[in-house]
Amino acid sequence: MKRLIFIASLAVILTSCYYRTDSPRGSWAKGCDLSWLSEMEQDSMFGYDCIERLRAEGMNAVRLRVWVNHTTGWSNKADMLALAERAAKAGQRILIDIHYSDFFADPSHQTIPAAWQNYDYETMLEAVREHTLDVLNALKEKGIEPEWVQIGNETPNGMLWPMGRVDKEQGNWEQYAGFTAMGYKAAKEVFKDIIVIVHVDNAYEQRDWFWKSMSEHGGRWDMIGLSHYPMMSAWNGGKSWQEMNELAEENIKRLIRDWHCKVMIAEVGTFANDPTSVSVMADFIERITAIDSCAGIFYWEPEVYGGWRPAEYIPLGWGSYGMGAFTEEGEPSETLRVMLR
Repeated sequence: MKRLIFIASLAVILTSCYYRTDSPRGSWAKGCDLSWLSEMEQDSMFGYDCIERLRAEGMNAVRLRVWVNHTTGWSNKADMLALAERAAKAGQRILIDIHYSDFFADPSHQTIPAAWQNYDYETMLEAVREHTLDVLNALKEKGIEPEWVQIGNETPNGMLWPMGRVDKEQGNWEQYAGFTAMGYKAAKEVFKDIIVIVHVDNAYEQRDWFWKSMSEHGGRWDMIGLSHYPMMSAWNGGKSWQEMNELAEENIKRLIRDWHCKVMIAEVGTFANDPTSVSVMADFIERITAIDSCAGIFYWEPEVYGGWRPAEYIPLGWGSYGMGAFTEEGEPSETLRVMLR
């Protein structure tokens, strides 16, 4: 009987830890968000395995978004699982980015999923819990253990609006912090060692008020995630990329010091046709690799090239994503190689 119990226990261990990563947990993450990859492959954009190609360039981590129920089927649970299994087989560490929305969640859009529209706060809390459990248990059943999970995407203004909307002056902090705490708890139920990330945009922007309010109202996180898109534009006050990189470096150090946790650059990108993009990335990488508690960096959708755009962009009148990091020949660019070395 003892022998049978031992064999059964061993089988559980082997099936739950089937995949092995190329680099150890906690080491520097050189990652790519490849959430569009399935659709791009359907459109015959690659004549090779993109994940293996990026692995050969030095990629050791893959970030994948999950929408609740987007109408196209892309970036839903099944699509994420298929990409996650491929990434795990390629030895990649995995970051799961749960949007808690049916489409892109960001500082301007945090739309409640259609199926959750009529929920009160307590029911919404339970929906966050059940969705988090569902996504992570689906990975666990396939023997995939993600290293990180985001509870929301770019949420400086909260999530699940209007119920969880917040700002610097006021807002529903108890509700928003409650959502993050519930997602945190659910994630730890499935993977006790998973690193839970709360993610905001504008790495160059100091937001002490956000983290202070989150903490005061019971929000939970293990790591802070930041987005960084260093290009001059009206929405960043006309700052140069040099200024943005310098301010981001200062802010990362401040967050590490004040909140005693590591910081991940969960998204980065530069304009593909900008001749300074290699210099921009090289400068930023040099700055953040010198920070001991900066955990790594993920380029957002670098595989986009050749004017490709997802089918859903066409009826919306949206153009192609302009910050991919592949050449017009469909190969990783020098900008991406600088990041992955």
